[in-house]
Amino acid sequence: MTTTFPTVKPVTPLLEQINSDLGVLRSMGEDDLRTLADEVRQYMLFSVSQTGGHFGAGLGVVELSIALHHVLNTPEDRIVWDVGHQTYPHKILTGRMERLATIRQAEGLSGFPKRSESNFDTFGVGHSSTSISAAMGMAIAAHRQGLERKVVAVIGDGAITGGMAFEALAHAGHVRPNMLVILNDNQMSIGHNTGGLATYFAKIWASPTYIALREGSKRILEHVRTAWDFAKKTEEQMKSLVAPGMLFEELGFNYVGPLDGHDLPQLVQTLEAMIELKGPQLLHIRTVKGKGFSPAESDPVGYHAINKIEANPEAAGNKKPSPPKYQDVFGRWLCDTAAADSRLIGITPAMCEGSGMVRFSQEYPDRYHDVAIAEQHAVTLAAGMACDGLKPVVAIYSTFLQRAYDQLIHDVALQNLDVTFAIDRGGLVGQDGATHHGVYDLSYLRCIPNMIIACPSNENECRQLLHTAYQHKGPAAIRYPRGAGTGALIENEMTALPIGEAVTLRTGRRVAILNFGVLLEEAEIAARALQATLIDMRWAKPLDETLLLQVAESHDRLITVEENALAGGAGSAVAEFLSGANIDIEIRHIAIPDAFIHHGSQTENRRAAGLTSEDIIDAGALTTTAAEALTNIV
Repeated sequence: MTTTFPTVKPVTPLLEQINSDLGVLRSMGEDDLRTLADEVRQYMLFSVSQTGGHFGAGLGVVELSIALHHVLNTPEDRIVWDVGHQTYPHKILTGRMERLATIRQAEGLSGFPKRSESNFDTFGVGHSSTSISAAMGMAIAAHRQGLERKVVAVIGDGAITGGMAFEALAHAGHVRPNMLVILNDNQMSIGHNTGGLATYFAKIWASPTYIALREGSKRILEHVRTAWDFAKKTEEQMKSLVAPGMLFEELGFNYVGPLDGHDLPQLVQTLEAMIELKGPQLLHIRTVKGKGFSPAESDPVGYHAINKIEANPEAAGNKKPSPPKYQDVFGRWLCDTAAADSRLIGITPAMCEGSGMVRFSQEYPDRYHDVAIAEQHAVTLAAGMACDGLKPVVAIYSTFLQRAYDQLIHDVALQNLDVTFAIDRGGLVGQDGATHHGVYDLSYLRCIPNMIIACPSNENECRQLLHTAYQHKGPAAIRYPRGAGTGALIENEMTALPIGEAVTLRTGRRVAILNFGVLLEEAEIAARALQATLIDMRWAKPLDETLLLQVAESHDRLITVEENALAGGAGSAVAEFLSGANIDIEIRHIAIPDAFIHHGSQTENRRAAGLTSEDIIDAGALTTTAAEALTNIV
């Protein structure tokens, strides 16, 4: 058991031998496989400590990753990983060991499986609960093409709570494709660890002898209805005594487990047996998140992901404190408002820590609902609460709210229900990349009747706009970014701001910059360089139409600035309004182009998307270049 991060790159002779030649891995015996697991774990500890990244989940599936690549003929056989946090060992084993030092950095490896990165990454993922559906599609494709390809989906006990996973399980039980689902259970949320008896029966149920006996008996006894019913019931009751597999059996899967997911020989033996079985199979394994690193085993939530380990922690500790993160601004507002209003209910789809709700969950446990990975349910649950007098606040990442769009429209907005949406990670999120950027919410929210949308530009404005939205009697959304704020003074007193009213921060000439959200600092630099008017719009819907008419009348060019997709965003709203008012004025838009922005730092993301002060200046400079304008800042 390791207690500290290695500071020197570990010696990994077996890993060096593999170096994407999985033939070496497939020829290894039990002792070498165990040694290889130690090497993968040590290399991951070293590499992730140098760069930061997802951590605990990968340590928990080292043995499973090795066993899968040992048994399967990958990449011809398909492994579909759910979510992707757990795929670092998979990347190490499939020719990307040396590049792991670039993970989640610009031009480096993705933190998730990515088809364009490697043919071993069979399906790109970032959002959860998709693996069973994708793997089933691949299994059907293999069958249609007459291929004997093996297909495996690996899903965690968190991801399997998502409704999409159960939809796929039910469909697979009906279609009965040849596929294996591996349930990686590391949170003790499914079933009890029943030790040796469960392991003993699991070995039996996966053995060719048992399968042959079972199928032979079925052919004989199914003609004698009473005898077959009795035999089937006996088998099911015997399994239910030692395993939590009845649900999966009822859905049409042959269930095996739970097994120790860190026992490599047992994993290999079971996989070799199950991969040859026909029809849908489910293997339930028990693993420890953070396995092999005691701090992570003790604190799996805290070590889900880590930052780069500083070589000189004392120097790092002397850095100037950062402003609070927006998620913490939200968490403080939530607790303050809950203290004043007993009707407030907080809802999150499995993002308590990420959304800043830990304190609320502790202080108001009876008013806190973590619905697991069930975004659709979260939104309709809030709608039902709003129908009968409660004041629900749904804290959700922008990218995950996409999964509940139907509920947002039909269950909340159509009925004009009083639900507040605190939309975190609005904009570009950095290292998690395209799967997690929240760059479409202004576009997909703006077209929904009854919805109002606030875009705070700093921490205090975020607090005040959260209060404003909560006081509004109807659906309201506040979108704020990932990371720390600007350092603005946060006022304890909460004041409802006028809905649809912007604020002029600077009066200039000829050019007016209309800023929506957290790019205000970039817009301020550009406004000084261009001697332009600067307006903090605050609201994407409704717009401050009176101010827009005034600004259009008194300026030659407007520049809209937002960290959202250009198509359908706040800038589009401005153009639509002015066009409808028959106002003829030149408008330039600073927004995310029609392209996916890949992983990197948030600064690199914004540069790649053209959201810097230089980009704004270029859009607004009537006669000079951005470089020339920057030298004339006033």
